[in-house]
Amino acid sequence: MRLLSVAAALGLWQLLTGLRIDAWLRFSQFPTVTEVAHAFAGRVRGADYWTDLADSLTRIATGFLLAAVLGIAAGVLVARSRLAEDLLGPLLEVVRPIPAIALVPVAILLFPSDEQGIVFITCAAAFFPVLVSTRHAVRALAPAWEEAVRTMGGGRWRVLGSVVLPGALPGIFGGLSVGIGVSWICVISAEMISGEYGVGYRTWQDYTVVDYPGVFVGMVTIGVLGRLTSTAVELLGRRLTRWLPGAAQTPAARPRTRRPAAAPPASPQVPHQPEEARDEHLV
Repeated sequence: MRLLSVAAALGLWQLLTGLRIDAWLRFSQFPTVTEVAHAFAGRVRGADYWTDLADSLTRIATGFLLAAVLGIAAGVLVARSRLAEDLLGPLLEVVRPIPAIALVPVAILLFPSDEQGIVFITCAAAFFPVLVSTRHAVRALAPAWEEAVRTMGGGRWRVLGSVVLPGALPGIFGGLSVGIGVSWICVISAEMISGEYGVGYRTWQDYTVVDYPGVFVGMVTIGVLGRLTSTAVELLGRRLTRWLPGAAQTPAARPRTRRPAAAPPASPQVPHQPEEARDEHLV
């Protein structure tokens, strides 16, 4: 069904662009699927495509890993410490609504190279989803778990390693899954503005020279890379949370269990009577 849905979308795209339909939307300006496929085949045979791919993946990996470490640490700290919440909470809440792409001028002024600035923007984009999800996941933990560990003599670090981090893992990976998608959005935008290599930079260059099939090659590449990295994060999260109830089987994979058939109604029990009493009753 998933392959059919993709095939149907591609078929509709080819039909609308091939017939040059101009209604409310102008499909006559769009390249067809075959034109994009030819452009993609030409790009794959060149070395620049793979260089751009490696640069974008390196920036994503560096910025996202930094955001994961800093976001999880800050989320746990703010959720567990009243002092940290008072000191960091207001500042983080003021900075959080600012779009990461709006930090491009700050990155240009702050960092000596464009590469470091792009990694900073990528990190900032993924940091806040991880921070917020970690903070909510830690605060939602049952207090009885921590009390049980402390009753058995566990200290602060024991509680952190045995209760807080394992219990918050589902929420943490929810934030990581959102963060990796936001990272791709911002790294592509940053490459368009201040990059020299990368998928976003190449896509913008194709637009400036009116190479629309090349633009769609970049869009398809970004979509596929985003899907693959998001799937990798989700698979890692499932592997690390296999101990959760119901995590081993998805709802679609769980076998259907038949309900036990209802027992037939029991016939009324007639008490045993002597033969003479039955005869009198019949008479």
